[in-house]
Amino acid sequence: MHIVLDTDPGVDDALAILYLTAQTDANIVAVGSVHGNVTADLAAHNALRVLELVGLDHVPVAVGAARPLAQPLHTAEFVHGSDGLGGQAGPPPRGRPVGHSAAEQLVRLARESPGELTLLALGPLTNIAIALLLEPRLPDLLRSVVVMGGALTVPGNITPYADANFWHDPEAADLVFNGGFPDLTVVGLDVTEITYADAGWLDAVAALPNPRAKFAAALLDHYAGFYSTMFGRRGCTLHDPLAAAIALDPELATYRHIPLGVELHGTHTRGQIIADLRDISDDNHIENHFTDGRAAVKVAVTTDAPTFLRRMFLALEDAPE
Repeated sequence: MHIVLDTDPGVDDALAILYLTAQTDANIVAVGSVHGNVTADLAAHNALRVLELVGLDHVPVAVGAARPLAQPLHTAEFVHGSDGLGGQAGPPPRGRPVGHSAAEQLVRLARESPGELTLLALGPLTNIAIALLLEPRLPDLLRSVVVMGGALTVPGNITPYADANFWHDPEAADLVFNGGFPDLTVVGLDVTEITYADAGWLDAVAALPNPRAKFAAALLDHYAGFYSTMFGRRGCTLHDPLAAAIALDPELATYRHIPLGVELHGTHTRGQIIADLRDISDDNHIENHFTDGRAAVKVAVTTDAPTFLRRMFLALEDAPE
């Protein structure tokens, strides 16, 4: 699978990169950064750091959108640390970002290789929305799209109703859902929050001797420290790595096919996924205008968490399945 990665590293984004680069069936073609966990500029440099750690210095990294489409910039260093990598960023990367933007890079690559690329979006969808405006044919040029974000049937994690990625740019997320992508999968909190890495799993990772695992263990130690204040026990949820795993193996999840929107105007619900979950037939004449003309997307509703956690461990052990 040839992957264009759109990301905002971020601890779990970095772990997702480690997962992907350990898989023999995944080829990261390019990376675009976006605002979210940290600024877009810092996210690009963090992506370079992680790629260099695993020997992928040749992968181009483009700086993406510096702010959302229609609201002020918010970042989440309180979760990921001031450097975005839990204090493990270290010296500057050897490489530098390329000279064009992440949206321009995505459009160019999609035009050059129509039907061949999977887009894996792990942050706010600002770059994807801009790319869609630049190239309206983008949905037909990409092989598939996998998005980490949203909360269909569970509470949000940045507000009671919205997950962080969609809340950081609701307009972009809604534009993407209305963009006509024929193969769009959403991996949201419904499944990521059950992929819980407990203390035993974290200790097993910390005992691995290789550089990849040592770096991951340091990231996870910071991440688990944040999550422990919420859960009251040591552990963390692995949002972005699960989305990466599902992109490579859709059989890790089950899905509901449904059109989606994103709330843009609610005082308390801005950024929330909007979906009609009612079991009604068309002849009931109950209005639902927000889904008019929108293609259904695949929303992950269950996942095989034990299998994913085993595969994540093997990726850090340098022994992928």
